Amino acid sequence: MNLETMTIEKLDYGVHVVTINNPPANTLNAGIQQDLVQLIEEVEKNPAIRAIVFKSANPKIFIAGADLGTMGSSDENVDFAESSKHVQGIFNRLEALRVPTIAAINGHALGGGCEFVLACDFRIMGGGTIGLTEASLGLLPGAGGTQRMTRLVGGAKARELMYLSKRLKAEEAAAIGLITEAAAPEEVEEKAIAFATSLAQSAIGAIGLIKKSILAAEELPLEQGLLVEREAFAKTFTTGEVNEGIRAFFEKRPPNFLKPVTNQ
Repeated sequence: MNLETMTIEKLDYGVHVVTINNPPANTLNAGIQQDLVQLIEEVEKNPAIRAIVFKSANPKIFIAGADLGTMGSSDENVDFAESSKHVQGIFNRLEALRVPTIAAINGHALGGGCEFVLACDFRIMGGGTIGLTEASLGLLPGAGGTQRMTRLVGGAKARELMYLSKRLKAEEAAAIGLITEAAAPEEVEEKAIAFATSLAQSAIGAIGLIKKSILAAEELPLEQGLLVEREAFAKTFTTGEVNEGIRAFFEKRPPNFLKPVTNQ
């Protein structure tokens, strides 16, 4: 991959650490969006990638959000609804990736930066603040934030956070379930990589199908969600993981899932 705003480090067990580096403020501009699409497409087709950790090269900012210079345009030719749809689509693909994703947050993750980490499976946070602060600019979160925040913390808390453009520190965010874990800033990356390494040695095919079923539970009526679950259950028997898992169970040993599985 030839990425302009991200670098990738390959670790053991298929863990890939993606460092976001888009100076000066890691603005969520077209460059990051294009690179994220390219990364997603590579993950979708490459079974050697088993878990992803996202971190920032900027110690003060994880992702700063959208380019506010373009937001203030009065040009009637700018289709802001289409721009919102475009980024929503990218974050939907990130959320649905077949592998676990972990945001290692040091520095601020506000606005679009918060929406980015909400599309990840897990969030481990140290320094900085997190929040959907668009209302303070007369805007609203347009990359899925109103939906994911509400599903994560509930409607009452989502209203409070978004109406008041609250910025939460790690401990506050962990207390309401907005992030997975609060950590000391110097421990965030180590904890995220250790978590990713543990997940990468698990049944990645099954995890991807569990993720698909969870998203169905959040988005579909029960009967349709149960259909997704049934189909996902059947697909687990095509990955090769079931045979290994059951064999390991009877042989009283840890299963070895470290082999390519069918993409879901």
